[in-house]
Amino acid sequence: MADQFDVIESGRRGRRQWVGLIVVAVLVVVPVAGLVVSREPEPPVQPGAVPEPIRSMRTLNNAPNALYPKARVKGDDETVRVVFPDGTRGEVRYPAELGLDALGVRPFRGVWIDGAYRRLAAPYGGEVEVSKGGQPIRNLTPDVQLWPRQPGSGAFGQVLLFAFGPWRLALYDRFDGLTFEQRMAVAERLRGRVTKDGYLVLSGGGPVRLAEPGDYAQGDPVGPQLWFGSVVNDMVAVIPLPGCAKGSRVPEMMERAGRPAKAACRDGVQVAATGEREFVERAVKGIRITLK
Repeated sequence: MADQFDVIESGRRGRRQWVGLIVVAVLVVVPVAGLVVSREPEPPVQPGAVPEPIRSMRTLNNAPNALYPKARVKGDDETVRVVFPDGTRGEVRYPAELGLDALGVRPFRGVWIDGAYRRLAAPYGGEVEVSKGGQPIRNLTPDVQLWPRQPGSGAFGQVLLFAFGPWRLALYDRFDGLTFEQRMAVAERLRGRVTKDGYLVLSGGGPVRLAEPGDYAQGDPVGPQLWFGSVVNDMVAVIPLPGCAKGSRVPEMMERAGRPAKAACRDGVQVAATGEREFVERAVKGIRITLK
């Protein structure tokens, strides 16, 4: 079960074409003013096009849809306080050289709608990662939009994009798709609240059942998780998983051709990592999680 949606992580689209046309027009109509305009930077992205980084935390990597918790130093290690998307709190301790706080953290949680399993994740690039500069098909509610199927998304279909405060959460449908009634049910019943420290906590109800720790779908754990970083670079997934074995396999979404990936379990929490080999080895050996 490849992580199709992380493949689409990307930056913002530029606006060079229309900016260029404006500059040319100004140069023709008002030559002197054109000299001044041509020195000015491109206009900023319109407010709301991409969610801003969550300001209450230290932002180093500046991904628009990730939280950058402030780390505390403990000897050669650092610790960050976290909140999983089911509301469980914890503390992640890691070797300082891993820099998990600088990677940014975002939530993941599986969901069943009338028994149909789907995946809920926060796109690293925010809304633009789903929109690709286009327009939604329709608004299902004031905070939920339906977007077209992503190019190269394999078996995945259209995307429901939720706005919960500064967070953007995507539900990646299957190719055959949910019914309109099922989409409306998840749009209306899926709720998200943002904690004081910036994390997203999810709740459902009725035909919408959110995955709990220990739940599996298609062979992978799908309960509440936190993802540090992105699969295009270094990434760590922290997954509460009661009873997980020491030799537990790497979740498929972490596997990429030619990239090392490894997983380890300690005290009922799985740590899975992908990226540079040295990063992966240090992550699975050195990360410790305390659930509260």
